[in-house]
Parts: sequence; structure tokens; C-alpha cells
Amino acid sequence: MTAVPTVRGHDLETSAGRGRWFGLAVIVLAQLLVVLDSTVLAVALPSAQQDLGFSDASRQWVLTAYTLAFGGLLLLGGRIADRIGLKRCLALGVTGFGVVSAIGGAANSGGMLIACRAAQGVFAALLAPCTLALINVIFPDKRERGKAFGIYSGVLVAGGALGLLIGGSLTEYLSWRWCMYVNVPVTAVALLGALTVLPLLPGHHIKLDLFGGLVGCSGLVAMVYGFGHVAEQGWDSALVIGLLIASVLLLGLFTVIQSKRSSPLLPLRIVTDRNRAGAFATMVFSSIGLFGMLLFLTYQLQEVMGYSPLRTGFAFLPLLAANVSVSAMSATLLLPRVRPRYLLATGLTIAAFGLFLLTRMTPESSYWDGILPGEVVLGLGLGTVMAPCAATATNEVAKSDTGVASAFFNTSTQIGASIGTALLNTIAANATKVYQGAHPGIRAVRATVHGYVVAGRWAAGLLLMAALMAALMAVVLITAAPFRPSEDDEWSDTGAAGVPG
Repeated sequence: MTAVPTVRGHDLETSAGRGRWFGLAVIVLAQLLVVLDSTVLAVALPSAQQDLGFSDASRQWVLTAYTLAFGGLLLLGGRIADRIGLKRCLALGVTGFGVVSAIGGAANSGGMLIACRAAQGVFAALLAPCTLALINVIFPDKRERGKAFGIYSGVLVAGGALGLLIGGSLTEYLSWRWCMYVNVPVTAVALLGALTVLPLLPGHHIKLDLFGGLVGCSGLVAMVYGFGHVAEQGWDSALVIGLLIASVLLLGLFTVIQSKRSSPLLPLRIVTDRNRAGAFATMVFSSIGLFGMLLFLTYQLQEVMGYSPLRTGFAFLPLLAANVSVSAMSATLLLPRVRPRYLLATGLTIAAFGLFLLTRMTPESSYWDGILPGEVVLGLGLGTVMAPCAATATNEVAKSDTGVASAFFNTSTQIGASIGTALLNTIAANATKVYQGAHPGIRAVRATVHGYVVAGRWAAGLLLMAALMAALMAVVLITAAPFRPSEDDEWSDTGAAGVPG
């Protein structure tokens, strides 16, 4: 492959000095597109179904098509980014995302809308790996890079809830079609910014492992699809069991293939490094708790407390504010001075306490005493966790691997979200059924809320387990490698939950 034109080191430093924060705005805008579109159509589905006349069976595919395409193709997208260059890949992804969003907004059938949602997932898988990797490029100073990671991490949490808010607003005041059309001006701004602000970096001489990519993508799709059907069909469903077994076999085969390739799609050094492996594992645990509970909180607010979709979106704003503010502080003030293991253990413990506060919900709870305290504490905890994870994921990664490392960070979030939704949904459904059996004649809503509470306790327990693992590793390893922060330290001593570092 012929190397593309690139900026020299001093040009990049000058460019970063002049416009790196504009570059971050472009990166954040692109990442926000990815996260927003995972939820923006959720509240608009009834209107879209009524307008286009597709069946209940097809309805879930409007959401699932995006998730499957995005989760399944992330690793391939990351390797393409390493091959053609981060800026070019980001521009390609943003452009394609905008085009298919415009077509989807004009859809005249359910099939056309579903196809456009799948195409959105494909282009999201191209642009998402570039965002985290580009932060490392345009922020050579570690303290400014830490602040950028904090802002980026806040977007990861904020996007899903903002999608509900924006989707509810557009559906209520305009049309469900604007949930697709709204991406067009956003992608136009992001594309213009990418072309004018971001540095043009060279691609690398990497051979794409297409067969390995097919096997790995198939394994990830089987996993996401399998977990996505647990709530509907149960863990004992032949379809679910078959998909999960297939995912294990395919991902096992993918690992074997990658270990034998001279130019693998996912170099195993990315995931076997103890620091990055810990960051990825922490993202899985955090996503299980976050996305699982966001689903239950949405139902509690709308189905139990009678909130409109728009009001529900506003109800999540305190969680977002807490997360963004603490993410920035964690990255700029704490990460350069405190071992990441300590931050992870502390943040996961705080997040677990936030989930525990949310388990006080009852059908009679108000927003102010039943939800607000818990969601703020949850946001504070996750804000402490996200920035160290994002920083560690691409720290000390070879330039030729930055795209795929960023892709695996996003993949960890997707896996956690899929597992969390399936696992906690199942726990909630079983707890509801048992409670109804033990209390004949009880109101259905009380049994339902009891199910949410039990699932929340399990989610809190998972986060506490991850926090305990991080704390134990910090205690065990502190004597082996005393931490002496300095101006020259580039976070080389990063660690994560449950992994030596």
C-alpha cells in the first residue's frame, strides 16, 4: 500500500497547539453519533411502525440491525482505519453515515428502514475506532490528553440517554423521520471539521485478514444476537443456546487464526497486555451495570411513573452531568497522580453504591427520592472509571495498532451492554414471576418493580466484585512497583480491574 501524505512531527505539534480542542469537538461529535443512534429510535418505534405498517416481529430489527452490524464489524473497521489512516477512515464513516441516514428518513417500508439501520451500523463501525485513537494523536501532552479522555468518556455514557431525549423530542414535535434526518447536518459538520482540523496521518502496510474478519465478525454477531434474544425466548431456547455455542466456537477459532497470522486482524498483544486487558474487562463490567439499569429506569419512569419519553430523557440529565464532570476531573487531576487501579476500585465501588440506592424503588417512589440520588451517585462512579479505561486502552500501542485497539475498547462496551441487558432482564423476569407466585393477588406493577430491584442488586454485586478484584491487585502489586508520579510518567503503570498491572 502506498503511504498517504502526512504531516511531520513539528507540523502536527503546531496544528495541535492551534486547533486540538476543535479537533476534539469533531471527535466527540462523531462518537456521539454512534452512541446516540443506538437509542434515538427506541421511543420513535411505535410511530414508525404505524406510519410504515411493519409487523411487531419486524419492529425489533429496527434496533437490532444497527447493533449487530456495529458490534460485528468493529474489529474489521479498526483494522481498516490502521490501513488507510485514521482521518480518511473517519471521513468515510461520517459521510456514509449521513447518506444512509437521509435515505432512512425517507424510507417507505419497514424493510428499507431496517436496511438503512444496518448500513448505519456498518459506517459506525468505521468511524468509532478512529475517535479514541485520534485523541492520542492530537494531544501529545499527557495532561491535556487526560482531559480529552474525560470528555470522551462522558460522551460514552451521555449518548444513550441523550438519544432518548432527542428521539422523544423529535417524535413529539416533528416526526419519527427526523430521528434519522437529524444525523445529516451533524455528519456534515463533523465531516467539514475532520477535513479542516484533523491531521492527515499515513496508513500502514497491513494485509487485511478477511477470512479471520469473517470468523470474528460472525462470532460477535452470534453473541450479540444470542444475548439480545434471551429476554424474549429464554436461556433454554434452542436458538439462544445455538447462537451462544456458535459464538464461543467461532471466537475460539478466531483466536487460533489470529495467533497464526503474520498480519492478524486483532493482534493478540492488544488483548493479552495485562493493563489493556484489565481496561477492557472493566468496560465489560461497567457496561453490564450501566446499560442494564438504564433499561429498567426507562421502564420505571415511563410505565410505572407515567413519564413521557421527553420527560424521561430530561430525567437522565443529572446522571450525565455527574458523569461528565467527574470524568474530566478524574482524567486531569487524579489519573496523573493516582494508580489507575485505585481509581477503578473506587469508581466501581461508588457506582455499585449508586445501583444499590436505585434498588430502593417502589411503585410509589417519586423521582426525587427514588431515582435522583442513585443516578447521580452512579454517574459519579462511572465517571471515575471511564477515563482511566479509555486512557489505558490505547496507551503504549504501536501506531499501526491504534485503530484496532480503539475498536476493541468499543467492542468491550458492546459486549457488556448485550450481556447486561440479557442477564439482568432474565433476573428481573424470574424475580417478578417468583414474587407473583409468593404473593397471590398482588398488583402486577409491584411485582414488576420488585424484579427491577432484584436485578439492580445483581448489577451492584457485579460491580463490587470487579472493584474488589482491582483493589486486591493494587494491594498485591504495590510493593513490587511503588508508584512515583512524575512529569515524565506517561501512565505506563496503568492497570485495571482484575488484571495485574
